[in-house]
Amino acid sequence: MPRNIEKPYVLRVAELIYLKIIEIKRQNPEINNIQAFEIFMSSKDYDFISSGEFHNKWFLELKKNKFIDKVTKKKINNETLRLLELQKDSMIKFLMKIPKLYYTKTHFPLEISQRAFDHLWRVCESYEMWCKETNQKKLIKLNLD
Repeated sequence: MPRNIEKPYVLRVAELIYLKIIEIKRQNPEINNIQAFEIFMSSKDYDFISSGEFHNKWFLELKKNKFIDKVTKKKINNETLRLLELQKDSMIKFLMKIPKLYYTKTHFPLEISQRAFDHLWRVCESYEMWCKETNQKKLIKLNLD
């Protein structure tokens, strides 16, 4: 397995989400992926990402370091920064949280929470797809296909 494969910057938030959901499943081995995603959606990590704070903190760090990423030690170009800004905007839009309105009395998700769930699922699928395409099979833990 190739060991020195760089992840695209846009997968950084996907990896964070993916790893948090894996941790939820490790702590609760009896739950399925859907339940793990739902637990994640009520976490502080979800709030950190959905508010845009994850990206804001990263952008501030990049600005302080003259846009040199601390992980890759490479300069992030303007086009990539624009993509990351778009990613931040989509995270805010799709992961919008309205407290205490996530589920109706019948426990069916409201449209806005279903949209957030679907977005998280797609983000994690993208991470798994990258793992498969780059032969990082040991990183695939949720098997979302």
